[in-house]
Amino acid sequence: MPPILPDFSNSVKLKYVKLGYQYLVNHILTLTLVPIMAAISIEVLRMGPDEISNLWKSLHFDLVQILCSAFLIIFIATVYFMSKPRKIFLVDYACFKPPITCRVPFATFMEHSRLNLKNNPKSVEFQMRILERSGLGEETCLPPAIHYIPPNPTMEAARGEAELVIFSAMDSLFEKTGLNPKDIDILIVNCSLFSPTPSLSAMVINKYKLRSNIKSFNLSGMGCSAGLISIDLARDLLQVHPNSNAVVVSTEIITPNYYQGNERAMLLPNCLFRMGGAAILLSNRRSERKRAKYRLVHVVRTHKGADDKAYRCVYEEEDKEGKVGISLSKDLMAIAGEALKSNITTIGPLVLPASEQLLFLLTLIGRKIFNPKWKPYIPDFKQAFEHFCIHAGGRAVIDELQKNLQLSSEHVEASRMALHRFGNTSSSSLWYELSYIEAKGRMKRGDRVWQIAFGSGFKCNSAVWKCNQSIKAPTDGPWADCIDRYPVHIPEIVKL
Repeated sequence: MPPILPDFSNSVKLKYVKLGYQYLVNHILTLTLVPIMAAISIEVLRMGPDEISNLWKSLHFDLVQILCSAFLIIFIATVYFMSKPRKIFLVDYACFKPPITCRVPFATFMEHSRLNLKNNPKSVEFQMRILERSGLGEETCLPPAIHYIPPNPTMEAARGEAELVIFSAMDSLFEKTGLNPKDIDILIVNCSLFSPTPSLSAMVINKYKLRSNIKSFNLSGMGCSAGLISIDLARDLLQVHPNSNAVVVSTEIITPNYYQGNERAMLLPNCLFRMGGAAILLSNRRSERKRAKYRLVHVVRTHKGADDKAYRCVYEEEDKEGKVGISLSKDLMAIAGEALKSNITTIGPLVLPASEQLLFLLTLIGRKIFNPKWKPYIPDFKQAFEHFCIHAGGRAVIDELQKNLQLSSEHVEASRMALHRFGNTSSSSLWYELSYIEAKGRMKRGDRVWQIAFGSGFKCNSAVWKCNQSIKAPTDGPWADCIDRYPVHIPEIVKL
């Protein structure tokens, strides 16, 4: 006799069961309230006009009660709207595109390494192995002073690089937005390793003749995550300064920080870091709401500086020969993983749907009460975001986050391609990745973007944006002349 019911374990895919569960939990309030409201509406419709009139009269409202109730409602509404945070919009942004004359193919980089380190062939071999596995392409760029043999990292050359990168990005931003420099109320410039006097923010004010009452800030020493720290600072300032525009400039100046010694831990940044910069226009003006690309939803910052290992894992110091460089610790990836864990623990409840939070909570309770060996439930952040911009610090960083967050190749495509085309551009890398997603025509209205950055100290910072309008693929920008070639296959090892 054939079975009456089919074998559901074979006929029903579990992913559809999970989808149904997610819909049920995420819409539980709606699914509960709709039947209640429908029942109330049916009951009211059954009552006649006389019954409704008698019910109204039985409430015995007098003038004093009505006035007090109206005053209370107005007072509560006023307090609510006065205490409600202002919405912060990202109107537009621009990324610096280095000139072709600054391009550094692998052959050029290795030739310069052999000439500069001719007395230490092991250091040359080490750099070659790093470059082969780095995920960088043949079109990344270094500033002109580094093209000299030996490099010529003077203060004049460093200022020249800063002017080239920052002014180019600012000019592009003004062109894209139509912003008058005099309309900038807040200016924030972040550059970790180059901090001249006068500051880089003062350099921008001088160049564009900004107002004398502008609120300017210059952030240094905060590593690759400084871009999101600047966004957080701009958000806080825009909360207390109504009807204002804020411009954030994120960059890293390579010229004075190119290491010329033999310490392997300090040679690593030479292989990864490249020229880059971005200028971002934020505003709390209502008039900018319609044309703004994104709305800032959350910024979450995590700092592990209290731990000595975390504090020293990215450390500027002198080597045995007195040459200054940035030393990267072998513990860097483990420390980054701990920082990420703390960060997503904070951001998870803010962004994850109720279904994911409930599953995480039940698993946590089960491990505590029943069996500590239960596999911990990793929340599915793909339910919270459509796009991911992971700091392109290196192939290992992207690989680790893809694995830990269970992301697909498409989710990390922007990060890998930005690393391949532009290298590690430090705090501005997130904006090259966002620009890649836009250039591919993938950004639609309502899409949510998660930017994740790591920096010295040690820090892990996140920003969540919501797309304000469907964005057409731009005809300009850093990807304009090469987006049709991407994505490209990046082999595990590029033999040099």
